[in-house]
Amino acid sequence: MADAPDMDDLMDTDDPNFGHVLACVFGIQSHESRTYLALLDNPGSTVAELSEVLDRDRSNVNRSLTTLLDKGLAERKRRLLDPGGYVYQYTATPLPEAKEMMHAALDDWAEDVHARIEAFGES
Repeated sequence: MADAPDMDDLMDTDDPNFGHVLACVFGIQSHESRTYLALLDNPGSTVAELSEVLDRDRSNVNRSLTTLLDKGLAERKRRLLDPGGYVYQYTATPLPEAKEMMHAALDDWAEDVHARIEAFGES
């Protein structure tokens, strides 16, 4: 599996798209950022529905969704089915909230870098 894009990768890209920035900031794979973007366009989707939209295997979509849930970029709700049983539906964290999370993550990263710069040579 390829490494997730990182800040070096982001800085080396002349015109990154939102999915690329999202992947770099949260340390996720590009297919996971594509899954997030698909969820924005298809709220309340099941794994099967997203699998069709993304043209990816259900198990891969399920792993992407697990990562997005762990990063706070998606939520999952259980819907009961009429004949019995249930299905999970997934919705992306709203874009304004995701942008705030990205800004906060970058601010934290910048503070850490500034602290390391200031601490250099102090021992």
